[in-house]
Amino acid sequence: MLGNLGENLTKTMKKLAGMAIIDEKVVKDVIKDIQRALIQADVNIKLVLNLSKTIEGRALNEEPPKGVTPKEHVIKIVYEELVNLLGEKAGEVEIDKKPYKILLVGLQGSGKTTTIGKIARYLQKKGFKPAIICTDTWRPAAYEQLRQLTHNLNVPLYGDPENKNALDLARKGLKEFKKQDIIIIDTAGRHKEEKDLLDEMEQISKVVEPDEVILVIDGTIGQQAREQAMAFSKTTEIGSIIITKLDGSAKGGGALSAVAEIGSPIKFIGTGERIEDMEVFDPERFISRLLGMGDIKALIERAEEIGEENLDMDAMDAMLSGKFNLKNMYSQFEMMNKMGPMQQVMNMLPGMGGKLPKNASQVTEEKLTKYKILMDSMTEQELTHPEVIKQSRVKRIARGSGMRNEDVKELLKYYQVTKKAMKGFGKRKMGGPLGQMMRQMMR
Repeated sequence: MLGNLGENLTKTMKKLAGMAIIDEKVVKDVIKDIQRALIQADVNIKLVLNLSKTIEGRALNEEPPKGVTPKEHVIKIVYEELVNLLGEKAGEVEIDKKPYKILLVGLQGSGKTTTIGKIARYLQKKGFKPAIICTDTWRPAAYEQLRQLTHNLNVPLYGDPENKNALDLARKGLKEFKKQDIIIIDTAGRHKEEKDLLDEMEQISKVVEPDEVILVIDGTIGQQAREQAMAFSKTTEIGSIIITKLDGSAKGGGALSAVAEIGSPIKFIGTGERIEDMEVFDPERFISRLLGMGDIKALIERAEEIGEENLDMDAMDAMLSGKFNLKNMYSQFEMMNKMGPMQQVMNMLPGMGGKLPKNASQVTEEKLTKYKILMDSMTEQELTHPEVIKQSRVKRIARGSGMRNEDVKELLKYYQVTKKAMKGFGKRKMGGPLGQMMRQMMR
């Protein structure tokens, strides 16, 4: 997430944790590393300088609390000030009436339509029954894209591609869904210079009388996010913000800090392409993950959403100990489908973020499917003892699965890389209270 920001900040914290003495030179070196990481992530230089002065002043002048070492105190200061940089903690959507109306606005290309699907899925998991109204009459494929999304989610949709009157669509949609728990109204994507579209958005807002207006902003635009949010807020009152495309965005730090600066809270962040890849934005938990401190709470919540019947504890224990075979890895693939990409899950464990090589942690759904087909063509012996798979078996597995010999070798290489990376994590990282917590939460 956020390009290299998390990796760079984690390195800085490890460097600080390894220092025997904390003096002025160490503090200044740490601050330089933090400055470099934030500026590379496109955070505003003025904000970075202010943050640096605050950290330095506190680190050099504050006395550590009783029982806290100077090193731990400085780490705590860095954590607290980075949290402050991202603004207030935003709560979840609070549904206090029915139907609760959410008006979604944003620029064209910001990921607004996909985000609507993610919000609908999120609300479904919370036990609500959402419905969606499409008032986007400008983009030809808008209704069809929403239709496909809502069909997959079993969410009712109102729209009419032949009707070019957005206000009429809004009125009819509200009448259609007056008995729903939540109504999400999609509007046409626009730019701050497009006066006609901004006027239309203002008129729709008056017709809908939304309980909340959510602005969707593309995380890849960096510091421009502030200017865009300000332009929208002049047209309608922005209650909260969703920042999309934070997975791998080098400018995400700029978007997060810029938007937090304007006062409208960030409510959700988009963390991937899957419909489940959206989470409530919590600055404390977000910074914990960026600093390599993990987010056990988020991992527990994700496991609870899946349900214990879908988790293979034998496979989990084997993976964490590094002593696993292809059969265990097959079960792990099933869990990855439900919990999300392995790297996302590992980032939630303290000290584990960035530990896995990219070729072990970034497995696309396409490759996941291919690997499972290959393993379906293996014998029980080959799954439990992969070391027996030599050239003759490689050819047979490839023929049986309709794949190439190279595909079988790719799977075996992935297995070896993952096994090597995971080996010892169970003893070193997952023993004691943390290991017990992980196992307890999944039982």
